[in-house]
Amino acid sequence: MIHQFTMYLVETISSMGYLGIFLLMALESSLVPIPSELVMPPAGYLVQKGEMNFFLVVLAGTVGSQVGAYANYFMALKLGRPLLLKYGKYVLISQAKFVRIETFFLTHGEISTFIGRLLPVARHLISLPAGLARMNHTRFITYTMLGAFIWVTILTYLGYLFGANEELIYAYEKPILAGVVIFCTVTVAVYVWYVKRSSIPGAD
Repeated sequence: MIHQFTMYLVETISSMGYLGIFLLMALESSLVPIPSELVMPPAGYLVQKGEMNFFLVVLAGTVGSQVGAYANYFMALKLGRPLLLKYGKYVLISQAKFVRIETFFLTHGEISTFIGRLLPVARHLISLPAGLARMNHTRFITYTMLGAFIWVTILTYLGYLFGANEELIYAYEKPILAGVVIFCTVTVAVYVWYVKRSSIPGAD
């Protein structure tokens, strides 16, 4: 079934082109549960076949992710926390899941917007606490775009390397995800150290 769905996405992306990648990734970054792991590798496969351009695929996926993230940001900004908790269950956001993501954001600060783009589950929800916190737009765009660019590039390259062989893609995806988690942990540690150091009077 997974293979059939993967090939369906390949055909869909092939027919819709870069616009299809943009739309699917915009949905993935908002509240629609479409895993980016099922969108970008098929696009990378089409790059391998010479039907698409690697740079444009990554660009479409990254911009789509940014648009979807902004949709969540503004929804949180306009609705507020009580309404998100009340109606979130209708779009698959349980209160427990939202609280975990919110705690993640509050614990790690604005850098979590970047980190969240690289982690499962957090990826399409991290923009909600950013909106509630009225995070600076410039920093939100920068962190979101950078995180999305890295993740989209990784998935596209996996698709380019292994084509339509989803078993190989999933096999390599796990160690890559583990590496991403380590990278995120180190990034948070460096960020916290830098913030603390900057708050010390007289520190360079």
